Amino acid sequence: MLKRLFPNQIVDSIYDVEYTKLYKEGVRGLLFDIDNTLVPCHVEHPDTNIIDLFMSLKEKGFTIALVSNNNKKRVLRFNEKLKLLAYPKAKKPFTRNLKRAMQSIQSSKDTTALIGDQIFTDIYGGNKLGIRTILVNPLSEKEHWFTKIKRGTENKILQSYKKWKTNYEQNR
Repeated sequence: MLKRLFPNQIVDSIYDVEYTKLYKEGVRGLLFDIDNTLVPCHVEHPDTNIIDLFMSLKEKGFTIALVSNNNKKRVLRFNEKLKLLAYPKAKKPFTRNLKRAMQSIQSSKDTTALIGDQIFTDIYGGNKLGIRTILVNPLSEKEHWFTKIKRGTENKILQSYKKWKTNYEQNR
């Protein structure tokens, strides 16, 4: 059960994801969480770095959707400049809206990666679907109270993941 909470990869930020490698491995669809993955929770709009990154990813052949547990108003405001397919109130880790997003961007479980900052929502939801999951470090400690509560448990899971990964690599 614990492995279902392990990401396929951990990186510091969305800018550290090896998108070229993902593309070579057949990934064409990218699902991004918003809050604390792309911007801190209190930031309403993407900055030019995010806009440039997404333009570059589209030019490389990726299709992108935003999948957020936040409300419609927040997600639509954030998406004004990006003009991506967006799914607010996604209710991750439930998979219904992740599947809808994948269908909309015409990707399958073999060609999709989900990038997010939370183990219990983003990573677990993606793993339940069998898609590639990439965990980024949260951008801010300023979070909703219920997210703060989960972070302690997430840190314990990350410690287990790192031990598992070390053992796995040593026994290869």
